Amino acid sequence: MSSAAAATTANTALYSNTRFSSELLAPSINAFSKTHFTTCSNSLRSKRNTRLILAPRASPPSDSAKSTEDSGKRKRRKKSDDGNGGDGEEGEDDDNRLQLSLDDVNPVGLGRKSRQIFDEVWRKFSGLGQISRTSRTDDEETLFIREGPMCEFVIPGAQNTTVLVVGATSRIGRIVVRKLMIRGYLVKALVRKADQEVVDMLPRSVEIVIGDVGDPATLKAAVEGCNKIIYCATARSTITGDLFRVDHLGVYNLCKAFQDYNNKLAQLRAGKSSKSKLVITKFKSPSSLDGWEVRQGTYFQDVVATKYDGGMDAKFEFTENGEAVFSGYVFTRGGFVELSKKLSLPLGSTLDRYEGLVLSVGGNGRSYVLILEAGPLADPSQSKLYFARISTKVGFCRVRVPFSSFRPVQPDDPPLDPFLIHTLTIRFEPRRQKPVEVNAETKQDLRSFKLILEYIKALPTGQETDFVLVSCSGLGIEPSRREQVLKAKRAGEDSLRRSGLGYTIVRPGPLEEEPGGQRALIFDQGNRISQGISCADVADICVKALHDSSARNKSFDVCYEYVAEQGKELYELVAHLPDKANNYLTPALSVLEKNT
Repeated sequence: MSSAAAATTANTALYSNTRFSSELLAPSINAFSKTHFTTCSNSLRSKRNTRLILAPRASPPSDSAKSTEDSGKRKRRKKSDDGNGGDGEEGEDDDNRLQLSLDDVNPVGLGRKSRQIFDEVWRKFSGLGQISRTSRTDDEETLFIREGPMCEFVIPGAQNTTVLVVGATSRIGRIVVRKLMIRGYLVKALVRKADQEVVDMLPRSVEIVIGDVGDPATLKAAVEGCNKIIYCATARSTITGDLFRVDHLGVYNLCKAFQDYNNKLAQLRAGKSSKSKLVITKFKSPSSLDGWEVRQGTYFQDVVATKYDGGMDAKFEFTENGEAVFSGYVFTRGGFVELSKKLSLPLGSTLDRYEGLVLSVGGNGRSYVLILEAGPLADPSQSKLYFARISTKVGFCRVRVPFSSFRPVQPDDPPLDPFLIHTLTIRFEPRRQKPVEVNAETKQDLRSFKLILEYIKALPTGQETDFVLVSCSGLGIEPSRREQVLKAKRAGEDSLRRSGLGYTIVRPGPLEEEPGGQRALIFDQGNRISQGISCADVADICVKALHDSSARNKSFDVCYEYVAEQGKELYELVAHLPDKANNYLTPALSVLEKNT
């Protein structure tokens, strides 16, 4: 087989693995091949029939030899013009033999030419199945990525998704941009200045937006038209002002701008953004306590309750410090105290559009029972009770309670229907209380409690992540600066959790410049990792998290595989192979807990 035929066969085999079915496209291929492959086949056929003759270099021919050669050429040309097909082809072969060079049969050159021809044919062929076509302004690079050989990397939901990458010129951001483009996403890059150095770092088809995360006015244009955000930016110095502006205030400003944009779109649709939390109650003033009722009760009969009655009391008040405090004690065996209110939702709002509740509370770390009463308001006798246990921490925290975690008090009752919820109750009972980790010298009385209520909201439902934030685990940072860096990072994470957006927070170990997909990864929660990870692996996690439901509303640490110390075993170990079809993220994150 000649070199040209070998190069053509190799390149044809290279692109044979496409996503189109040969059975469905066979009629189109037959019709298309007659018109579009004629030129390519004729060109290659002529090169196969060409003979290469290498002769030793000689002295220039004399004038008589030149005249004899010219006369011979004229005779052969005359025979060709007279219609002698065989002589004409022989004449062409003689001309080609004289004009042929080594570059014309170079396998590398032939392979490059055949590849260019195939890419052009593929671009035209990919549009045959479309009902109608409009003129396209994409440059060759964009066409190659979206319709050419890279089409096997395309994610189904990527073509209609625009992703804003903040920190697109960072170590992770540059890889994220290219991974997004290969998979078919539309990419916008937010940069502080678009000088030539920055432009050269990014592909030409990326839309560059100039802005500063510390300036909210410049973020409106950046988030417009975007469906998701990947935040890779970080402060270039450990100065407190820079850390606050980029890692804390930057995340807050971008979340607010993105929510404002979503609310604007919702108003155009005469509705409310599905990414916004629904405020059930917010305790900001003494009037916010109206409608809440404090009640007492016991699980035993009156005779038993009287025998073991040690007394109980509770109150709900708005203090001078501006806090709504539910506090008291329960010394009676089997007794409980509770705080209850009938919900009054805004007109047109129902809880079936939400996935659960989130409570911002503080106190002394007791556990409580959250009770929901559901049923038709016209007939209270048809109402059913559903409960879920929640735990708090010393100080302030946010507790997420999905509706799916509520169980019926009566086992025979149907599952909870959020549409029918009309009453919310918070109950304290001394049983099942566990001591919290405080000063060992402090004696704890588990029968007393104090609960500071800030707000109660309904979490918006959703299957996918809206905002991916690359934070840090604190490893690899100088001890003298670690505390202030982590403080700014954690404040930015807190702003994202409060926003109501579906989020994924990635805390990688120390970043390393090496290829991704070469080593197994560990996903963990609890600040226990001790190894580094490549920038390419972190970028791949960010891209995969965009459409992975198991990544929504989760924060996790990730690093390379290592052997953990006894008693400090990690959650999950998942092999990460360098394969575009390897879905390693779902099994790794499915065992981790959601947080809000």
